[in-house]
Amino acid sequence: MNAPDFEVRSALYRVLGVDLTQIHGIGPSLALKLVGECGTGLAAWPSSKHITSWLCLAPGNKISGGKLLSSKTRRSSSRAAALLRLAATTIGRTDTALGAFYRRLSARAGKAKAVTATARKLAVLFYNALRHGMAYHDPGATQYEERYRSRVIGNLQRRAKAFGFVLQELPEEPEMAVS
Repeated sequence: MNAPDFEVRSALYRVLGVDLTQIHGIGPSLALKLVGECGTGLAAWPSSKHITSWLCLAPGNKISGGKLLSSKTRRSSSRAAALLRLAATTIGRTDTALGAFYRRLSARAGKAKAVTATARKLAVLFYNALRHGMAYHDPGATQYEERYRSRVIGNLQRRAKAFGFVLQELPEEPEMAVS
């Protein structure tokens, strides 16, 4: 129907020098649309923080009198942001590190915030791939969850030590057979 009549992935690779489809959630069609919205150089944004702010995917900072009033993201009519949010919802069902991030965050903070945070991560990966030529290699959901678990355990051990306690692992209990 509206699909281009040429091989999008190879054409984008020839133009950009980077394969954007290596980033999970970004297919050839989405990569073409993002490049159409943002351009090929991304020189207008000095860092990934600038492009995520432009896409309205970064938290805002409403401060009055030194007090933080709100930190929610601004509303956006950007097609690039809408495309990244759509990719973020589909990536939540995959067995990737980004999918594990989405699922962990959606369980804790809700689906809407998880979509925005995952879309922001996708925007940063898109920016780094185009601007700096960085290749993306997915570590996988199990490695992401293992890193998260070790980080949580380290934080718990540090907090226990601050209160004068020692954190130790429980011994495994043998499984009882039921007949």
